[in-house]
Amino acid sequence: MEDTFDKATAAAEELYQIRDTYFPVNPDDKISKLRELSDLAIKILDSIPPEQRKSPLQRAMYEYLRGKMLDVFPEYRKEAEDHLSKAVKLNPSLADAWLCLGNCIWKKGDLSSAKNCFTLALNKRPEKKLLCQLSMLERKIAQDTENEAKLVEESIQHAREAVTLDVKDGNSWYNLGNACLTSFFVTGAWDHNKLLQSLKAYQNAEKDEKMMSNPDLYFNCATVNKYLENYERALSGFEAAALKDPSLSATKEVQKMVNLLDKLENMLRAHAKTRRVTSLASSVDIVSSNSSYKRATVDLLSEGLNKTVAVIGKVLFFIKHDSLAPLYYLVCDSNQTCFVLSLYGMRNDTVKEGDQITLLEPYYRNFDFSWKGKHYRFKSIRVDFLEQVLINGKAPPPHQAVQTSIYAQHKPS
Repeated sequence: MEDTFDKATAAAEELYQIRDTYFPVNPDDKISKLRELSDLAIKILDSIPPEQRKSPLQRAMYEYLRGKMLDVFPEYRKEAEDHLSKAVKLNPSLADAWLCLGNCIWKKGDLSSAKNCFTLALNKRPEKKLLCQLSMLERKIAQDTENEAKLVEESIQHAREAVTLDVKDGNSWYNLGNACLTSFFVTGAWDHNKLLQSLKAYQNAEKDEKMMSNPDLYFNCATVNKYLENYERALSGFEAAALKDPSLSATKEVQKMVNLLDKLENMLRAHAKTRRVTSLASSVDIVSSNSSYKRATVDLLSEGLNKTVAVIGKVLFFIKHDSLAPLYYLVCDSNQTCFVLSLYGMRNDTVKEGDQITLLEPYYRNFDFSWKGKHYRFKSIRVDFLEQVLINGKAPPPHQAVQTSIYAQHKPS
């Protein structure tokens, strides 16, 4: 009997392995394969004679496996919930049954009951999979709530607890990366440190070979690199995600980035050393409004953060593109040097063409890379905080800060 239970357990694991690693061009092919394997797994389970599943623990195992085999599909199935509910009543210590039940109820849309499943199981003992699912669910619950940032911080805490239980588990690191990336957006899309924390977590996730088949890891890591303005890495990551799962929007992300880079490159080339640049550059006020900052032109900046430095320039153009954040502008300094300015966490009417803009402690990059035979070369300053900007000598009012609600890929699993 135990051998048959072992075979049924192995069949269930294979079923979920296919769910997590098989991404055909046609998503219907995946559903068909899952349905075929689910039917085979249930046949193996039902081959256990009724007299050999009489004890409460045996019945719990049977109900759990049947519910898990039925719940492998994206949509909610009441039959799966019924079996999993019986399993946890028969054996409340069966952690994976609580995990599956919570996921099943999550699909139904009852998020509070799903959270109750995870917390009930965690009250018995800490378990990394349960902590990861609770962390994911908290991010889902957080969406469009007044205490969104607080709930996401709770999600980060549970993700870190999961990592602590097993520092080699790639899924736990991946979940932590998602939580930090979500925090970056819900707190206003300006906290550079949240992006760095997310990137570090994703890099640790990549050390686990089991995660190399997860297209969402590539997609979300590419998203972090996009907002860190590591453009070449982001393009490579989105391309890798598209190869692993064609149903993702990764190919569109590549095209959006290429369109943006082409626009930046073309505008810089078209407007360098023009009469307008000469005129605006000559009108830059050479007196810094804050004496504690050393005034510098772009050519004097060092790569990375330039502390106690201020760059003053004139805004030439607002550069429209296909993403919500950041805002891109073409700016020139008093030396007529044109550069790209990226502003995070600000409303799109904060800075206007023709404004004089003072950038305090600018984060400077000199980009020089190629992608698909096209060479991109431009200077860029990134601004993450509203407090780093003066517009026509004045600080922008607090209401100009904005939150950008974009979420990392997460779903019940």
